[in-house]
Amino acid sequence: MSACISPSDEPLARRLIAFTEAGLPLVADPWAWLAEQLQLSVDDCLALLQRLQANGLIRRIAAVPNHYRLGYRHNGMTVWDVDDEALAQLGPAVGALPFVSHCYRRPRRGDWPYNLFAMVHGRSAEDIEPDRETIRALLGDACNADEMLVSSRILKKTGLRLGGA
Repeated sequence: MSACISPSDEPLARRLIAFTEAGLPLVADPWAWLAEQLQLSVDDCLALLQRLQANGLIRRIAAVPNHYRLGYRHNGMTVWDVDDEALAQLGPAVGALPFVSHCYRRPRRGDWPYNLFAMVHGRSAEDIEPDRETIRALLGDACNADEMLVSSRILKKTGLRLGGA
């Protein structure tokens, strides 16, 4: 970690990661809670987070809901074969849709033609189909094929871990 941040930030960064490995608590102001744990002002805590993000140690901070507990038991990874020249424009547009929880580009592999992946959630397969139609319409003629891979179980979701540190 030390090659990415200043020596003065490293001890704080390690403490920050230790406090947030299990996620932030469900409190009115998680930044104030984290600042208190680190014995920093909220502004200094946020500045540290911004430095860690600027240096590539933190990619993003986001809520990771447990969709099953919220009643969304039908999770579908929609996969799309999108013309490569249109992907740079269309991928972010798909990712910005309010019902897409995450979206990313992947290389095509062998007989697997799909290069755009977008996760959608619903209470049933019928709930997800209109979302797929919206994505399909957005991709238009740049979409050559699509499928939906349905989750059979929920996997453990974790944040940043230091391992043996």
